Amino acid sequence: MKKITRNSKIDEILRINPNSAEILFEAGIYCIGCSMAQFETLEQGLKVHGFNKKQIDDLIKRLNEIPKKAKKRVKKRDY
Repeated sequence: MKKITRNSKIDEILRINPNSAEILFEAGIYCIGCSMAQFETLEQGLKVHGFNKKQIDDLIKRLNEIPKKAKKRVKKRDY
């Protein structure tokens, strides 16, 4: 999985791992539907919302720790 950094675009983070939306929501970041999500880096968005360096680092760490949702595989049966 590609690593999420301060310079990752918000929409890119969601493509890397859709489960990141939940972590962003929990942090009070609702940029997912914002038109700036495709242009703004995670750091820029967080600073606009009043996050300091430590809070940004902590959130990035959490985003990189969440697992991707496992895809269900359909087993082919012999009939």
